[in-house]
Amino acid sequence: METDIDPRSLIGRKAFDRNGHRLGTVDEVYLDDATGVPEWAAVRTGLFSRDAFVPLAPSTLVNDALQVPFERALIKDAPDFGVGRHLSPEQELQLYHHYGLALPEPDPEPPDRPASLSDRDSQRNFGRLAGQDD
Repeated sequence: METDIDPRSLIGRKAFDRNGHRLGTVDEVYLDDATGVPEWAAVRTGLFSRDAFVPLAPSTLVNDALQVPFERALIKDAPDFGVGRHLSPEQELQLYHHYGLALPEPDPEPPDRPASLSDRDSQRNFGRLAGQDD
């Protein structure tokens, strides 16, 4: 996704799947605590007022809407963690696996200590950027 876009501007935008089917409205944007880069969006699907997490990195802005390059069925089957709090490293890992995305490279470790998967995951903690009324 374009990195120069203010994540607050995503909130309230309509979101569509790869085929142009409407998913819902972007409810919240989640940032990587270490980098501040927007990485996930919670899209209010309307189905039981559920929010589905979608990855922002492969998504694009098209005609003022968020275009998510996955099928609607896959998005609606994404793990449901609720909104309004940090994503844990385990939850983030579940989302990466659900969407078949490669994990981002971890921050470099000192040369004398190799990073294990659990070390890498524990370094990634996500914050959220709440809606305009927070």
